[in-house]
Amino acid sequence: MSALEARIDELLAVPPYSLAPQDREPAFLALLKDELDYACARNSAYQNYVRHWPIEPRTALKAADLPYLPVALLKAEPAFALVEPREIKKTLTSSFTTGQMPSRIALDSPTARRMSKAVAAITQDFLGAQRRPYLVVDVPGSVAQGPEMGARGAAIQGLMPFASGVTYCLTADSTGDLVLELDKLLEFAKAHRDSPVLVYGFTYILWEHFVKPLISNSVSLGMPNVHILHSGGWKRLQDEAVDKKSFNRGLAQVFGCSEDRVIDFYGMVENVGVIYPDCSEGNKHVPAFGDVIVRDPLTLEPVGAGQQGMIQVCSVLPTSFPGHLLLTEDVAEIVSYDGCRCGRRGTCFRFVGRVPKSELRGCGNISRRRELAH
Repeated sequence: MSALEARIDELLAVPPYSLAPQDREPAFLALLKDELDYACARNSAYQNYVRHWPIEPRTALKAADLPYLPVALLKAEPAFALVEPREIKKTLTSSFTTGQMPSRIALDSPTARRMSKAVAAITQDFLGAQRRPYLVVDVPGSVAQGPEMGARGAAIQGLMPFASGVTYCLTADSTGDLVLELDKLLEFAKAHRDSPVLVYGFTYILWEHFVKPLISNSVSLGMPNVHILHSGGWKRLQDEAVDKKSFNRGLAQVFGCSEDRVIDFYGMVENVGVIYPDCSEGNKHVPAFGDVIVRDPLTLEPVGAGQQGMIQVCSVLPTSFPGHLLLTEDVAEIVSYDGCRCGRRGTCFRFVGRVPKSELRGCGNISRRRELAH
């Protein structure tokens, strides 16, 4: 293990929400600078991009001054990697619509190990370390083994360390549509009615293929001790006029649990290993090994508490691809830079939605981003 990897592991070993900003940022900023040097040494085009940044990275006093990449840069074939092809153990692909190219994230063994450890640390902080029956509202094929894995499979697999056993409750019919296996689900509910249970599904899939058929059949599973985690897919539900409150109420109704047992988390394959679950106050928190910067969409300057802007995600976890500083196409509102009533330290925010499709403006050297993929 290199000295850089050892320092990443040291920060990863810290309880994820235990540090005040002033205690976390020196080590976090120093690691990001060293990882920029590491990436530049492995990709000359990336080095050229960093060299043309308005602020010399080594002189930066905060993470917001370091050179970030538009997340669209990672929509490349082959994946934009910082390691040799023989070192790539898995390629993650993002969700995408027809006609779009997905992001492709190259993982080597050290990055994949840190990803799993980070997701486990965050999830344990919210749910505890206990293993429990794991109900996946999806088809088994979502985590099929192979050189590539999609966003759904990565999310499902990330929660496997908390599973004492795994049950999938959807199947695909002859046309490929997802169908709820009701008998299998009822058998699972009967076996684990009084037990702590972990449930995961993509937001839209949970609503369309789980909640709606159960409500239409007046089924309540009587499982008050579940924790239901979900991610992705809000755009399609908003098109159906289903808001977060209605979604939580529907899930609570079919499981027979309280609404606070439904936990939405924000995550993306490009920000591998870092997820942002809702706390008891409805806020999402950044862990010690990551950060979120919200930037004004016109000036790209960081915004203050109570303001909205484009999300930039930061992470010290990846060394196999340049995912340390990425400007996303999502919008969030900063709630606080410290002091959430749930007790977790550091920045907290609320996800708002997607940026309207338009050209990014405000940074003169972003026009060079396409050159970096080659």
